[in-house]
Amino acid sequence: MFKFPHGMRPSTLDERKEFYREEFDTKSLDSWSENRRRRTKLAMIPGRHTGIVAEEHLQDKDNVIIIDDWRNAADVRRYALDYLPESMYYDRNRYKDVAKCAKCGSKVNSCPDCCNYDGQQLAFDLDPENVDCPYHGHIGQKIAQGRGLSFCMLEFKAVRKQAVLLSEELSKDYRSVEVVYSGRGFHVVVGDESGYILTTRERRSLARRIGRRYSIDEWVTAGGSRLLRLPFSLNGLVSRKCVIIRDLRDLLGFDPRSSNLVVPVFARSA
Repeated sequence: MFKFPHGMRPSTLDERKEFYREEFDTKSLDSWSENRRRRTKLAMIPGRHTGIVAEEHLQDKDNVIIIDDWRNAADVRRYALDYLPESMYYDRNRYKDVAKCAKCGSKVNSCPDCCNYDGQQLAFDLDPENVDCPYHGHIGQKIAQGRGLSFCMLEFKAVRKQAVLLSEELSKDYRSVEVVYSGRGFHVVVGDESGYILTTRERRSLARRIGRRYSIDEWVTAGGSRLLRLPFSLNGLVSRKCVIIRDLRDLLGFDPRSSNLVVPVFARSA
């Protein structure tokens, strides 16, 4: 069983439905996606980690469902209300025309060699379970104990501090750096064009350098994993909203157990 800080737990199907019907911030999603439409794929995972999945989509419980025909946030909401997914993501790859991808039969790792590929967003994934904890050990021990996705507040506070420091460090080289709370940890993402055009070798080198000082998943930065949590969606594993942190000062005392910025309405009375 997963172990999370107080109040954080998997959401039910009814709670997911309530969130996407009543609380999903489509206005902010439309603003975020304005320059990504027709160039970005979205994705959903119905219930891989929680096992909580709509009966009509049970056969896809562990699968990554690609959405390549969306045009606005209303389309995204319709998919969410149909699948009631555990998680929603966006593909960091940028394509010249996503419609062409739907006709492609090649493997995903061949994307950088395709004429339709137009770069990949540079991102750093700070997960609390990557932190060495005096109580729960290092990531290898946690996985061996079945705690690979579990975390405590000590681990969370460590990556919260790292998100601020890494953002400040990257801001010396890039103009557009954002911190996103993923529902568990943080993503630090770069919007500069110079980040999109980095080669695979450059990404791997950067991942190794940053990984020496920060608790990142190096394979995400290197491009091995293209999916990041979709802003404004619900992380169904912990019942928390994925949000963009506009002001780093908001992170200083940020507590995901109680902040209404990230606690959905259905979880506030718990």
